[in-house]
Amino acid sequence: MHPTITLAAGRDKRLRGGHPWVYANELQMTPALKELPPGSLVTLADARGEKLGTACFNPKPLVVARMLDSRPNLAIDAGFLRARLAAALDLRERLFAEPYYRLVHAEADRLPGLVIDRFGDALTVQLNCAGMDRLEAPLLEALTDLLKPSRIVLRNDSPARTVEGLETGIRAVLGEEGPIELMENGARFRCDPLGGQKTGWFYDQRDNRAFVAMLAKGRRLIDIYAYIGGFGIEAAVAGATEVTLVDRSAPAMALAAETAALNGVAGKVTTQVGDAFETLEALAAKGEKFDVVVCDPPAFVKAKKDLATGLRAYQKMARLAAPLVAPGGILFAASCSHNAPEEEFAKQIGIGLSKAGRSGRILRQAGAGPDHPVHPFLRESAYLKSLTLQLD
Repeated sequence: MHPTITLAAGRDKRLRGGHPWVYANELQMTPALKELPPGSLVTLADARGEKLGTACFNPKPLVVARMLDSRPNLAIDAGFLRARLAAALDLRERLFAEPYYRLVHAEADRLPGLVIDRFGDALTVQLNCAGMDRLEAPLLEALTDLLKPSRIVLRNDSPARTVEGLETGIRAVLGEEGPIELMENGARFRCDPLGGQKTGWFYDQRDNRAFVAMLAKGRRLIDIYAYIGGFGIEAAVAGATEVTLVDRSAPAMALAAETAALNGVAGKVTTQVGDAFETLEALAAKGEKFDVVVCDPPAFVKAKKDLATGLRAYQKMARLAAPLVAPGGILFAASCSHNAPEEEFAKQIGIGLSKAGRSGRILRQAGAGPDHPVHPFLRESAYLKSLTLQLD
């Protein structure tokens, strides 16, 4: 039997409506609850004693409980986790012909705090909440049983773990070190699951990369936050005549150059190590023009307190990028800041264009691909937003 935690009177409506989280101010917090180890399995109950389901509990953060199942006192073991993983796998196999995708996207796949990216027989795993962290052993057992992977890397270095009071770190729990390969939109990539950013790759931009690559056929493209060249190399493979990749990370640029050669487009691709804003200003001063300009930066708004500063950064990005776009050319701008509302992001991009003396039309507004589903009652998990514009 799991310990029972009780919601305060009248504070169960949101949970009954389908929201998967319980906040600290919705509980009857007692000294005994505060002593529960972070990640403990609990049964949630309303103020009248009606049991509402099984959750993982952590008394430290604002989100103190995350729902796992509507059944109370449920055993959360390798069998339970395998069933949830199998459901996530079935969906991805309906969506994609090849095994390269986000396999689990946290609450939307009914596995709160868990993120898994699949690269063929290799997996990168993030345990972003205390409850999932305590389930590491049965989770690895379930993954091994279901997928028989040759390699598993735990990328437990996300800021979310700090909020949960967890230690951070990166370690391989199965298999050898070194780059791994993936396929996306007809291009081959090598990424580093141990030393790269996040889980090593950003599957969320898959559909956006395909759209930009289509627009870049026969044209010049520059990607200002290129990482290992996703947008640019896919554009080169799709027929772009010239691609420039810019990133402040020298190892990322080295891997991008290797990837260009891997795809037979090294002659089209130039890499440059540099700061994004400084590069934009320097290219504009030279009068450079490109048919497609891609700006997909890291999160400028890492926390709500950073919102004003981050929004100004998106505005500046658009203002500096716009002069590089040839008349009739394309600007792709994205934000992965879940704390930046979509309408505010779009507003700042518009202000930036106006300050640069440019206008045009929005061709496409989009988020992440379908392997990053959104929980219907947790809309803030739709973190990615993007605009594809044609500028006059």
